[in-house]
Amino acid sequence: MARLTQQMAAAIAHAKDSAAAEMSGMMSEIRAMRGMMESQLAEISWGSTQRREPQKAVLLRHMLGAGFSATLARYMIEKLPAGLSAGDGLRWIKSVLGKNLSTMANEDAMLEQGGVFALVGPTGVGKTTSTAKLAARCVMRHGPEKLALITTDAYRIGAHEQLRIYGKILGVMVHAVKDEADLRIALKELRNKHTVLIDTVGVSQRDQMVTEQVAMLQGAGVDVKRLLCLNATATQDTLNEVVNAYQGSGLAGCIMTKLDEAASIGNVLDVVIRQKLNLFYVSNGQRVPEDLHLADRGYLIDRAFKLKGAAASQFSDAELPLLMAQTRNLREVHLG
Repeated sequence: MARLTQQMAAAIAHAKDSAAAEMSGMMSEIRAMRGMMESQLAEISWGSTQRREPQKAVLLRHMLGAGFSATLARYMIEKLPAGLSAGDGLRWIKSVLGKNLSTMANEDAMLEQGGVFALVGPTGVGKTTSTAKLAARCVMRHGPEKLALITTDAYRIGAHEQLRIYGKILGVMVHAVKDEADLRIALKELRNKHTVLIDTVGVSQRDQMVTEQVAMLQGAGVDVKRLLCLNATATQDTLNEVVNAYQGSGLAGCIMTKLDEAASIGNVLDVVIRQKLNLFYVSNGQRVPEDLHLADRGYLIDRAFKLKGAAASQFSDAELPLLMAQTRNLREVHLG
């Protein structure tokens, strides 16, 4: 009897598992079919829109050519007020993008308040040069005795030496630290300084060391404000990965670097806008301190559309509906 009961229980369990597997497979098929239908309907809808309102296709090309994502472009085009010409529509798009690009109005508050700032980001984005440029601004405002520089980069050959040279020119001492304990000691010794700038080691956004670095800065015993350096020449997917990896409990702001090398800047502006970052400065060269400027939202938006060049014509009329149909969920976009 007991054996029969066990067999029945096993049969019931097997039937439940089979039913669950079949249901899971059925739901996957339904989701796939739904995705295909949504894409096809969106493609038909955009094809109809393109014929009925050709100015939207023109504006779409402007945004894509400037480097903005298809998702943000689709969102903007769908929110476009009715009856606008292509020229008025572009002005409306620039206005909305500008309102949603958060920038530092002036640097007086930051330079007067002081504090501890750490420049973070992947290798080669210009953290050390940007640190030197910020250091020069602090020295010009408060003098070298009010500033201290710290480097955590013990990996790259000559990394500490490069910052030390900048420090020598500015008359500022550079301190090297290896770990969280060293950083705690250094910051405690430098607590009388008005401003402390930390040049961190560059780490790939996919490296576990990013989490360790964020934890080190957050566990330093003082409020360390992290400024993320974003390479304007990087792809949008890469920039999104970088922000997600370095976000931690929150970034104080970001610095756009290598502006002078970028063929388009809509890619980085798109990430800053959608990730709701506060853009402090833009860097457009190697000169210290000249090539560091306050982020001007109007100038940056205009420059993004002026840099588009031949990229605006990279999509044919037939490709636009297909491209729009493949955009990710518009719920990812939240503009004010």
